[in-house]
Amino acid sequence: MTDTGTATVPGTGPAGGFPYRLIATDLDGTLLRADDTVSQRTRDALAAATAAGAAHIVVTGRAVPWTRHILDDLGYDGLAVCGQGAQVYHAGEHRLLTSVTLDRQLAGVALAKIEAETGPLYLAASRDGLEGDVLVGPGYAVGGDLPAVPFTDASDLWSAPLNKIYIQHPNLSDDELAEAARRAAGGFVTVVMAGAGVVELLPLGLSKATGLSLAARRLGLKAADTIAFGDMPNDIPMFGWAARGVAMANAHVELKAVADEVTSSNDEDGIAIVLERLAA
Repeated sequence: MTDTGTATVPGTGPAGGFPYRLIATDLDGTLLRADDTVSQRTRDALAAATAAGAAHIVVTGRAVPWTRHILDDLGYDGLAVCGQGAQVYHAGEHRLLTSVTLDRQLAGVALAKIEAETGPLYLAASRDGLEGDVLVGPGYAVGGDLPAVPFTDASDLWSAPLNKIYIQHPNLSDDELAEAARRAAGGFVTVVMAGAGVVELLPLGLSKATGLSLAARRLGLKAADTIAFGDMPNDIPMFGWAARGVAMANAHVELKAVADEVTSSNDEDGIAIVLERLAA
């Protein structure tokens, strides 16, 4: 892990009447609506909470290059945890504060073990850094219009440091693929299911909780200060770390099972509903 300095972020004082000093929100399926926008009601609710002294941290599976444009559009200038906890990013300064990379030798062993059980996989990989490309191999389907660089030579996958590897399978469901990957290679990498068509191989032991705890420490905040919002199994460690975990109505059943509360969906201002209630 590299560490390039500390950050001072506004909105880290006592939270007045607001019961949590830190609000951690996932992006896709949580803060973002289906059209990749954030509603005005949710923007207002977050603004009111931060005006009351709470800090807001975005905690996303997306690496920085797939996150930065969203944060810029929101006018977000605080810390963001990206890449499933691998990166702590200062959005206001456009600066990467910490970064954890995947051991490529272990990742290669993990892939071989998974493919021995499932058959050939479709692959993509996220390169490390502020400008790290996402490399996409034949057959791998990238959602939306996110930028990606195609590759056909497998050696390109390993030619630079990586945050993660994405895997897809022509027949298995996401849940089936994630379970098979954990069974085959769980001793070499962390396997998470982060959304539709998004099963990822991460450095062993890495999770959103890892990155969130680092970011919170920079703000002088703790797990006991934190309310977290999410929608997918990759948010389970974050819920385990935070004092309160709130799942969206559209959340995966595994996350709902460990949530303290289920709110409305991401398209129905689920975050705002909870924040407005807490502020009142």
